[in-house]
This record gives sequence, structure tokens and C-alpha cells, in this order.
Amino acid sequence: MLMIGLTGGIGSGKSEVSKRLAARGAVVIDADKIAREVVEPGTPGLARVVAAFGEEMLRPGGSLDRERLGSVVFADSEKLAALNAIVHPLVGERVAQLQSEAADDAIVVYDVPLLVENNLAPMYDVVVVVDAADDVRVKRLAEHRGMAAADAEARIAAQASREERLAAADVVVSNEGSLEELDARVGEVWDELLARAARG
Repeated sequence: MLMIGLTGGIGSGKSEVSKRLAARGAVVIDADKIAREVVEPGTPGLARVVAAFGEEMLRPGGSLDRERLGSVVFADSEKLAALNAIVHPLVGERVAQLQSEAADDAIVVYDVPLLVENNLAPMYDVVVVVDAADDVRVKRLAEHRGMAAADAEARIAAQASREERLAAADVVVSNEGSLEELDARVGEVWDELLARAARG
């Protein structure tokens, strides 16, 4: 089993890379997706978040208001740490379960947004970083998520810098061009990962 840590700052296009690796046969374990699952209505995770941050973090239907919670925790490092202390262990349990279900010869791609921030690079055989300039990322967040420039810049500032992320990379996927260019680069990376897996 070849364990790949895939990371990239918000708006870098990491999920596009993840999707393309999955289409080529990778087993993708998406920490963000799992983080959403562990705080769905009725879960112990959501109950803990509400206990820590209050009922006002819920939407009228009882689901977590992620935007509201985000605006609270991204402005306060202590609150962010408190949220992470609730969510991360639950994510860890689910990741371990998915990993145990993967085939022995699988290329398992862990989609980990905060890989660099949490010093997780040593856990993986290969760290793949999806990279794009900050201004490109701000523009994408405005276009695709309707995020105000100031909010996008705050999210980017709360994460590791580009330089820190690139320093942790074994493989860099530059993503400032078209989706066709990205697809071609992901194809090259996949061939490289297959070759590494074959070498054992």
C-alpha cells in the first residue's frame, strides 16, 4: 500500500486533483468530507460542537451552520483549537476504518487540507502539494464559492504559507492554468505513483 498525502491551500484546486486521482484508481480518503460526516445531525460529534459553541451554530433544520461556525473559529485560534479537538479524533477513527478496508496493493490518497499545519508529512510515503498563487486562489474563491475577497484572504492567512507547503512537497502539481493542463499533470503524477508502488 502506497500512502499519499495530498494537500493544498484553500482554492488551490486540491479537490479537482483528488477527483482525477480517484478516476484513475486511487482509493481517496477525504478528511474534509469525513469531517462533515462526523458532525451530521444525530452524531455525537455535532452534539459536542453544540455543547462547545452553542445552539446558534445550528441551522433551523438542525444541521450545522458551517459558515457561521467558520466565521467564529477562523477569527480565534483558541476556538479553532477547541473545534479541532472535537473533530480530529472522530475523523481519525473513520480514516483508520477506511484504510483497513483498502487492498494491500492500493494507492491510498489522503486528502488532508491541514497536512503541513499539523506536521503530518512523515505519515505518508509521498506528499503531493497542489499549488497556485494566492491571488489566483482569492479569485477562484470569489468565483466558485461567492466568498468576499477579505474572507478568502483571511482563510488563506489562517493556513500554512505557500513556501511552507512547497517545502513539505515530494511532488508539486501546479494549478494556475486550464483543467486540461491540470488533467495532463495529474496523469504524469499518477504514472509516477504507479512506478513508486511497483518498486515497493
